[in-house]
Amino acid sequence: MPRSDHRSRPGQGSDPNQEISLSGPDITDQEIDAVVEVMRSGRLSMGPTQEVFEGLVAEAAGCDHGVAVNSGTSGLHLALLALGIGPGDEVITTPFSFVASANAILYVGATPKFVDICPRSLNMDPDRVEAAIGPRTKAILAVEALGNPTHMDRYAAIAAKHEIHLIEDCCEALGTEYKGRKCGSFGRVGVFGFYPNKQITTGEGGMIVTDDARLADLCRSLRNQGRPMPSELSDSASLGMWLSHERLGYNYRLSDIACAIGVAQMRRFEDIMEARRSVAVEYLDRLMGMPGIILPTIESGTSMSWFVFTVRLERGYTAEERDRVIQGLRNHDIGAAAYFPCIHLMPEYIRRFGYEPGTFPIAESVSDRTIALPFHNRITPRDIDLVAQTLSLMLTRENLARG
Repeated sequence: MPRSDHRSRPGQGSDPNQEISLSGPDITDQEIDAVVEVMRSGRLSMGPTQEVFEGLVAEAAGCDHGVAVNSGTSGLHLALLALGIGPGDEVITTPFSFVASANAILYVGATPKFVDICPRSLNMDPDRVEAAIGPRTKAILAVEALGNPTHMDRYAAIAAKHEIHLIEDCCEALGTEYKGRKCGSFGRVGVFGFYPNKQITTGEGGMIVTDDARLADLCRSLRNQGRPMPSELSDSASLGMWLSHERLGYNYRLSDIACAIGVAQMRRFEDIMEARRSVAVEYLDRLMGMPGIILPTIESGTSMSWFVFTVRLERGYTAEERDRVIQGLRNHDIGAAAYFPCIHLMPEYIRRFGYEPGTFPIAESVSDRTIALPFHNRITPRDIDLVAQTLSLMLTRENLARG
């Protein structure tokens, strides 16, 4: 096989024994060659490849600065720290997300203030966001749930009106545009993630993006054990900067090895995005009109890069029925998963805050009925036909079981 045609096997989060895996990275020999080149260079961390990767992602987000970190979670943590958010502060966010978006708020000692979601976009209801703002509110941490950017412009307007920060958790939305703006550019700061199921991957990794040069420098200091920012160095001090620590920092660096994968991915970015869009269009065409399911709602003016492909069972289906559908797909060697369990009903959040079922009924209803179907660049039309046929079969089985 020609080297340029090499493709990876299913990645983390996938069962390699399944005929159609839930997810998997798009890795070619370009990524492998880039890693080998860095390995041979001897600059395995904090080298020139990191700066190239930061520039490519910042450009894709329409921002001036990029700061590479070892995960999207780390990026959110540093963004909150750099904005001065801490104990006693509240940050408005969504209960329908991967848990890291809320966990990062707890890391800095602040309190996540959840609001319910819009049933179409699955993002926070903007009216509820504005109503939730109080004297302790310091920021809105807005998540593009499942990569959908709807309402980001409204969150930005609300944040500006109330003079609070907008932090854009765009970990699932690299390459998506909304009303002519690129995801990552709506907030004071944005954060991307590069886990293997994302649009691009570095294995593990993330990127902070911003137009604020000082904020970017502060995040660079915080990711690197609190070492000084350029503005904090005098000529005489620069010699000893490696062991100088101006503030409490963290080891959140991303290696040049990982950045090399990212650079190769970004240089193929348009091809990767087009492949993902083609798979999504194939799913939409094949599943349109299938009884019992609700397809993703994409607002006019949105260009999606597609993180995952989810369907939602119609109202009336229970979480138990949804789970049986997922298990039925898996029994037929088709990857499937529930996306997302509500954060406020996770054990740690119940222990801390005493949340009970019914607190955020829209998010809970959506969470109980949503299914992620196999989605990655190796899926074929035949695969999608098989997924659709099996999904229809599982729904028919549940309907018959109801009597």
